[in-house]
Order: sequence, then C-alpha cells, then structure tokens
Amino acid sequence: MNSIEPTYIDSEIDDQLERTILDVGIPPCPEVLARFMKEMRNFEPDFNRLEKIIATDVSISAGLIKTVNSSLFNLRQKVRTVKEALAILGTKTTMQTVAGIILRNAFPKVPDLERFWDSSARLARISGWLAKNLEINGIRPDDAYTFGLFRDCGIPVLLGRYKNYIEVLDLANHEHNQSFTDIEDAKVSANHASIGWLLAQSWHLPKETCIAICNHHNIIAISSTSSRLPMPSRKMIAMAQLAEHLVQKQLGLSLTEEWPKLGNACLRLLNLDEEKLQSLYLEAESVVLQVE
Repeated sequence: MNSIEPTYIDSEIDDQLERTILDVGIPPCPEVLARFMKEMRNFEPDFNRLEKIIATDVSISAGLIKTVNSSLFNLRQKVRTVKEALAILGTKTTMQTVAGIILRNAFPKVPDLERFWDSSARLARISGWLAKNLEINGIRPDDAYTFGLFRDCGIPVLLGRYKNYIEVLDLANHEHNQSFTDIEDAKVSANHASIGWLLAQSWHLPKETCIAICNHHNIIAISSTSSRLPMPSRKMIAMAQLAEHLVQKQLGLSLTEEWPKLGNACLRLLNLDEEKLQSLYLEAESVVLQVE
C-alpha cells in the first residue's frame, strides 16, 4: 500500500497539468458547461440565462429532468421542464448534475462503456441515498451523489489511452496487499485517481470533491489522524466505498479487494458498527435493485 499520502494542488490548472491533460487525452470542459459555470461565477447568476444555456442541449436537458425525477429527490410530482428542474435543485446542484451528464457524453471514442456508466450511476445513487439515510454531518446527498458519479472518471480516460488497461484493472481489483493505484502506476505509469483528479480540476468541480477523487484508494489519507485531507473529502470517500460494497453484496458481483483494505477505516469515518452494517445490507436491497 501507499506509504506516502498523495499531494494535491489547490490552485487552478497550471501549464504542466494542462500538458498532462492533453497527453493522456482528458476531454476539455465542454462549451455548455463552461458557459453555465461562467454565469454561475457572477455575483447574482441569472436564473433565466442558466435555463437557456441548459436548454440548448437536448441530451443534457433530458438527463437533468431524469435525475430530478429519480428516487434521490423523492418528489411528489414529477418535473417536466428544465426550468422546474433548476428550481428544485438550485443552481449549485444543477451545475454538478449537468457536469455528470456531460461526463457521460465526453468519451464517444471509447467503446463498451455502457456497463461502466451504469455502475457509476448506481454508485452515485446509492452514495446519495446513504448520505440522506445516515445523515452524516457535513455531507449533503447531492455532494455524495456527485462524488460517486465522478469518483472513477479517470478510468474511461485510461481505457482510451492504453490497450492493456482492462487487464490492469482486473489485476488491481484482485490485489490483496498493494494499493489499487500502485498497480496502475506500475503497469501504465498512471492511475485513474490522479487522472480523475485532473479532469475534475479542469472541469472546475468543487475542491473537496477533487481532493476525494485523488485519494479514494489511499488508506493512509483516509484513516490517519494526521491526514491533511478535509473531513468532508474523507467522508465522501467512505460513503462511496460503502455504497460500492453494498452494490456488490446485493447484486452478487465479484467482490474486489477494496472493501477488505479500506472497509474498517470507512466504517470508523462514518461512525458505523457491524450491527448497523448488517442493517444496511437489508435496507439497501430495494435501492440497489431499483431500475434506473
């Protein structure tokens, strides 16, 4: 496992990081998201202008409405328009949701990603459900949802860059001792956590989300009392790891080695004991099996 906590950079993307982004093929922030975020940076964002920006892209509009109508928000009445969705979510959550929809559309040249996107969507949904169900201090359901969606966004980047990366993923998933990212670094001189952090930074996701993406396989960063990671970032990592564990248990999927390596630290961060974990196994069944 890593013995040194990865560093992260708080500043904007610099020239060196920009060159790295171009080298590994990280997709640039799409124009519609850039326009949306530019408006969001105004002292008083114009609600109507935000609505029009989203409405220019049919797939984003449809994805936004579908997200708002999901069980995560549990609305009594379904929304039908971008304007209604924006009113329900608020501007910040809408920005994060739009970014997630755009992420899925950003890798048209990488084949066979449907299973990955379905898995990411399920992870995001269960992470949001856990945040709402457990009422973890400092973590809102929409923040947990966004992190779950973007946590592994470096994977499609590396799948498009390295022909052998699918084999590297399989090897890393079944490694008992070394950290997941150590295996990646050894095989392709890159790892999906760092690449995901670069993408999240370049797409201007919230700082604590970017930090969590960079460190989500690092046991020292999660568990050490001297960790420099902000507590919200650590809790987001723990929430998503628990969500992934619940999904694997409920769907009977091949269990990776990440829960044995990180599970105890995650349970401590979330203040959960074995009894509550067993209860969550039962409570999560209907949520995990729910049709998207």
